[in-house]
Amino acid sequence: MTRDQPERGEDAPREGPAAREVAVPAPREGWLERAIATRVRELRRREGLTVAEMAARVGVSKATLSKIENAHISCSLTVLARLAAALDVPVTSFFRGADTPREAVHTPAGAGARIVARGTRVGHDYNILGGLRGPHQRMEAHLVTLSERSEVFPLFQHPGTELIYMLEGSMVYGHGDASYTLHPGDALQLDGEGVHGPQELLSLPIRFLSVVAHENARDSGHDNGHA
Repeated sequence: MTRDQPERGEDAPREGPAAREVAVPAPREGWLERAIATRVRELRRREGLTVAEMAARVGVSKATLSKIENAHISCSLTVLARLAAALDVPVTSFFRGADTPREAVHTPAGAGARIVARGTRVGHDYNILGGLRGPHQRMEAHLVTLSERSEVFPLFQHPGTELIYMLEGSMVYGHGDASYTLHPGDALQLDGEGVHGPQELLSLPIRFLSVVAHENARDSGHDNGHA
């Protein structure tokens, strides 16, 4: 390690996937303390403050703040108010997501429901892998398989944003007036309001993952279950 490469301590800002890592889930008991701990640590790091600097700003000892961030003690309302003032956030921000159930969908390989849609009879299969609905958004994922060439392809248009990730084969995919040649490993993100769909099948079979994120539940009615 050189002078130009300082050691990264636990307070060093993390980037990429590491920034989204959280501690291993603990039992339900103490959930409020853990929620507060996570938010305090997240907000402090966002401000670029060390534990010592944050403790001085709040007016508590470094040891006390460390215990709060590790959910070892319960925070008094007074300390919560001082933390909120020091971080310039509302007190309620420390409870964000603490009491909201989180949904997950597991679809084993081959178990996704097959959707009968235009193109099904000519080797176009759509298997839904799952969908999540929330008060402000909805996400749907489909595994699309194109196994036979055809001259007419279904076109799609829907609210929300779509991600297409190629798994096998290759094709030309159209979106609005543009065309994109997609090979395994290629990704295409598009605005669902633009008319889109396969234009030419170059190498069969073709498999791709289609993930659609709708802005809200009212926007979920899109054509044929694919994207």
